[in-house]
Amino acid sequence: MTATLTIDLGALVANWRRLAALHPGATAAVVKADAYGLGAARVAPTLAAAGCRHFFVAHLDEALAIRPLVPAAAIAVLNGLAAGRAADYVAQDITPVIGSLAELAAWQEEAAARRENLPTILHADTGMARLGFSPDELAVLRAEPARLAGLRLDYLMTHLACAEDPADPFNAEQARTFRAVTAQFPGVPTSFANSSGLFLGPDFHADLARPGAALYGINPTPATPNPMAPVVTLTAPILQIREVQPGTSVGYNRYWIARRPSRIATLAVGYADGYLRALSSKTAARFDGIPVPLVGRVSMDLTTFDVTDTHAQPGDALTLLGPQHGADALAIDAGTNGYEILTSLGRRYQRRYIAV
Repeated sequence: MTATLTIDLGALVANWRRLAALHPGATAAVVKADAYGLGAARVAPTLAAAGCRHFFVAHLDEALAIRPLVPAAAIAVLNGLAAGRAADYVAQDITPVIGSLAELAAWQEEAAARRENLPTILHADTGMARLGFSPDELAVLRAEPARLAGLRLDYLMTHLACAEDPADPFNAEQARTFRAVTAQFPGVPTSFANSSGLFLGPDFHADLARPGAALYGINPTPATPNPMAPVVTLTAPILQIREVQPGTSVGYNRYWIARRPSRIATLAVGYADGYLRALSSKTAARFDGIPVPLVGRVSMDLTTFDVTDTHAQPGDALTLLGPQHGADALAIDAGTNGYEILTSLGRRYQRRYIAV
C-alpha cells in the first residue's frame, strides 16, 4: 500500500499572490530541485497561469525541462553558465546568472559569435561567499566595461544570507553593500529579496523578487506564525498492527522498548522515501488529529508508530506531514530545516494534485 503525497495547487497560487502583494516589483518563482520536491512540471505551469512571468532554477537541465511548459516565461539558471553548453541557453531562451569573470567571458564569446545581445543576469556576492562576483571582480568590471559588450543586462542580483532573522544586522549590511554595487550599474534592474527578504521591508524591495520555499508552505518568518498556506500533506496506510507486551523491543538495535501493552502500526515509509532516519523516536504522525509517536528506528522502507491510544486499524491512514505538523515542525524534530524535508520527498509516493 503506497503513501500519498498531496499537493494543493490552490494553496500554492495563494502563497505566490500573498508574496507578490508584499513587493512593488515583479515576483518570480524559484522552482529548482523539482519545485522543492513537489513537481516542477505541475508547479511551474500552474504559477504561469496565475500570472507568474519569471522562473529560477539551479541547473540548465531543470530549465530545459520546464521550458516547453512555460513557453512565454523568462527562465534563469542560478548556478550560471554550464561549461560547453552556451548554445543550449540561446536555443531555448534561457538566461544564465553570471557570477564570475570567466563565465562572463564565455557568455560574451557566445554573443560575439552570434552577433547578438544575449540576455544576462549579473550576480554580485554581498556576503554569501558562494557564487557571484567578488568585490575584486566587480572592480575589474568597473575598470573594463568592454567586458559587458554584446550582453543585455536584464538584472543585477544578490542573495541574502540571514533574511529569516529580521534582527540580524547582516541584513542591513547586505542592503548597504548591494546599493553600492547597483550604483555602479545605473539603469540596470535589480533582484534582491528571497522568501524571507520580502518580509524585511522597503529596503529589500527591487524590480524582481525571488521567493522559493515560502511558495511551498515553509515559514519565511520563523519567529512568528506562518503567514503561508500549507501546501503539502503526506499520508500512509497502516500495513499491520502488532500488539506487544511490556519489554518488547521494536525495530533495529532495540531502539525503543514498550513500557506498557502497546499497539504498534507499521507503515511503508522510510528513509529511502525521504522520511529521515534522524526522526527516529523523535516525532509523531497523526490519526484523526491525535498524535501517535514514532517508535524505534526509521528504516529504509518501514516506520513504526504507537497507535495504542487510538482506534486505528490496518488500512487506515496516518498523516506524517500536514497542516497540524508541517515541514517546519518535522524539520525541528529531525534537527534540520523545512527545505531539506521537502526536497527529500521520495519518488515512491503517489502524488496527487488538488487543482486550482
